[in-house]
Amino acid sequence: MSTITPLNQRHTANAIRILAMDAVQQANSGHPGAPMGMADIADVLWREFYQHNPSNPNWANRDRFVLSNGHGSMLHYALLHLTGYDVSIDDLKQFRQLHSKTPGHPEYGYTAGIETTTGPLGQGIANAVGFALAEKTLAAQFNKADNAIINHYTYCFLGDGCLMEGISHEVCSLAGTLGLGKLIAYYDDNGISIDGEVEGWFSDNTEQRFLAYGWQVIKVDGHNHHEIREATKQAQQETNKPTLIICKTIIGLGSPNKQGKEDCHGAPLGADEIVLSRETLGWTASAFDIAEDIYSQWNAKEKGDQAEQAWNQQFADYQAKYPEQAAELLRRISGDLPSDFVAKADEFIAATQAKAENIATRKASQNTIAAFAPLLPEILGGSADLAGSNLTLWKDAKGVNEHVDGNYVYYGVREFGMTAIANGVALHGGFIPYTATFLMFMEYARNAVRMAALMKQRVIQVYTHDSIGLGEDGPTHQPIEQVASLRQTPNMYTWRPCDTTETAVAWKMALLSQNAPTALILSRQNLAPQNRDAEQVKAIEKGGYILAKEKSELKAIIIATGSEIDLAMQAYAQLDGVRVVSMPCAELFSQQDAAYREQVLPSTVRARVAVEAGIVDYWYKFVGLDGKVIGMTTFGESAPAKDLFKHFGITVDAVVDAVKSLV
Repeated sequence: MSTITPLNQRHTANAIRILAMDAVQQANSGHPGAPMGMADIADVLWREFYQHNPSNPNWANRDRFVLSNGHGSMLHYALLHLTGYDVSIDDLKQFRQLHSKTPGHPEYGYTAGIETTTGPLGQGIANAVGFALAEKTLAAQFNKADNAIINHYTYCFLGDGCLMEGISHEVCSLAGTLGLGKLIAYYDDNGISIDGEVEGWFSDNTEQRFLAYGWQVIKVDGHNHHEIREATKQAQQETNKPTLIICKTIIGLGSPNKQGKEDCHGAPLGADEIVLSRETLGWTASAFDIAEDIYSQWNAKEKGDQAEQAWNQQFADYQAKYPEQAAELLRRISGDLPSDFVAKADEFIAATQAKAENIATRKASQNTIAAFAPLLPEILGGSADLAGSNLTLWKDAKGVNEHVDGNYVYYGVREFGMTAIANGVALHGGFIPYTATFLMFMEYARNAVRMAALMKQRVIQVYTHDSIGLGEDGPTHQPIEQVASLRQTPNMYTWRPCDTTETAVAWKMALLSQNAPTALILSRQNLAPQNRDAEQVKAIEKGGYILAKEKSELKAIIIATGSEIDLAMQAYAQLDGVRVVSMPCAELFSQQDAAYREQVLPSTVRARVAVEAGIVDYWYKFVGLDGKVIGMTTFGESAPAKDLFKHFGITVDAVVDAVKSLV
C-alpha cells in the first residue's frame, strides 16, 4: 500500500502552489484554489506523461492539454513557466494585466502552449473532445500498418462547474459513443464552487453518469502521486473508451485557514495567509523565487526535443515510403488549401451561374459541398440531427461513427456541443470543420460560435430555415434577431446568399477565411436565380455589389439579401432611377476600401430602402435615419410562407411604396 508524501516534501508540486498564490496576490485578482488543489495531478501528468516540446509548442504530434476549468489559469501558466515555455517570471508577475502573456483565463494566441481559450465552463472539455476526434480521424486517414505517424493523447482538467454545465453532457455522451480512447479527463472533485459546498446543488453520481456514457472511470486520491500515476497508465491502456479520472482533492491545499473552503476559490489568499501557507508547505523562498533544483526537475526542453526529433525521424521514414500522403499531411496541418482549389472553385461558380437553377439555397449549399469536398479531404462536416433538412450530406460522405477515417459527424441533437467540438477540431489542425442546424437553434450554440470568432478559427456554421419563410413551424422556429446577432459578432462573416451563385461564392470565401469563422444563412424555400455578368459574379466576393443598375439618373437604392432579393428585383422592374444592391455579407462589404463602398452606395443618394425578413434595426447603419427598412419588428406566426410575408408587409408593393415615399 502506497503512502502519501507529506505536503511539505512535494517540492515540484508546491512550486505550482507558490506561483499561483503569489501571482494572484500580486494581481489582487484570480483563483488560487484550483491550482493549489490540482497541483499534484498536474505534477504527475506533466512531468511523467505529457508529451510536448516547450521549444516548439506547435509540434504536430504533441499531446494536447486543456484546462477546462479555465479560471484556474495560474495552474497552466505555472506549468508553462516551469517546463520551459516562453513564459517568464516577469510574465507571471503581470498576471491579469493589460497585454500580458498571462490573462485572467487562458487565451488562445496570447501564450505559447495554450491550446484553446477556456473560461466559459464546459467548453474546454468540449474542445478536448474535438481534439480527440481530430486525432482519431486524422490517424485513421494517414497512419500505416508500419508507421503510426499521428499518435497522441488529449488530456483535460475539469471541475464541478464544467460538469454542471449541460454542454458537458452533450459532448461526453458523444465521446463515449465514438469511443475516443485517447481522451483522458481529470475531474477536480473538491466539492466547492463559488457559492460554497456543492452538495446542496450538485449531488449527481458522476461515476455512474460517465459509466453510462461508455467511459472508463477511475477514482483516486488527487493528492496521491502513486494513485494518479497508476490511473493515468490504466487510462492509456484503454484504447476503446475515453477515461474520466475522478480525483478527490482539497481546494486550496496548503492554505491552513482557507483550504477546503470557497474563500480560496476566486480571491487572493491575503498576505498573512500566504505567510502561513509558506510555512505549511515548507517553502522558505521569497515571492516568485523558485530554486534551480526545482527548475531542473520540471524542465521539459531536452525531453521534448528528443521526442520531437524521434517523431521527425519517424516522419522522414514515412515521407520516404509514402511521399504523396506525407505531402498531403503537411499541407493539411499547415492549413493551406490545395493550390488548384481557387481555380476549380471559380469554374464551379461560373457553371452554377450559367445553370441558373431555381432551388433553395440549402440545396445550392449541398451541391457546392458535393463539388468542393472531393477537392478538400480536410473537410469534416456534421449536423445536429438535421442532415436531411440542412442538406449537409453529400454522396461520398462517410460517418465517423461507422468509418473511423470518415469525413462526417452525426452529432445528434447537440447544437452547443457540436459547435464547441468543431472549435476543438479546428484548433487541432488538419481539418476544416463545418456544423449545421436550423438558424433558430444557433441560440443554443451561441457562446461556442462566439468562441470560434474570439479564437480566430476557420469553422463554418451552416444555418438553414433562415426566416419566416420556413412557414408553418411558427415563431418558435422562425429566426428574427439571429442574423443581426451574428453580424454584430466581431471577427465573423455572415453570408445570406440570394441564389445558387452567391451560395457557391459564400462557401468559397468561408473556406478561404483562415482566421475567422463563417455563418452561412440558407433558405428552406426555392429562390429565383439572378442574372449577372462575370464582373458581377466576381464582385460577390466583396460582400456587396450592384446587382441591377439604375436605368436612368440614380435616385434611390434598394439593399437586400437572401430571399428578399427577388422582392427587390420585382420592385426594381416597376421603378425608374433605382439600383439594387445585393449584400450577402455586410461585414465583408464594410471591409472594402472607401472608393468601392462609395461606388456601390454613393453617399449623395440618401433615398435608401433595405429589405430583409429579419429584425430591422441592423440595417439603419446602411440606410441612415432618412431611409426605410422593411422587415420584422415582432416574432413570427404559424402559417404558409406566402401568407406570412403578406401579413408582415414584406412585399413587392411595400418596397415600391417605400422607395416612392423617399424620392
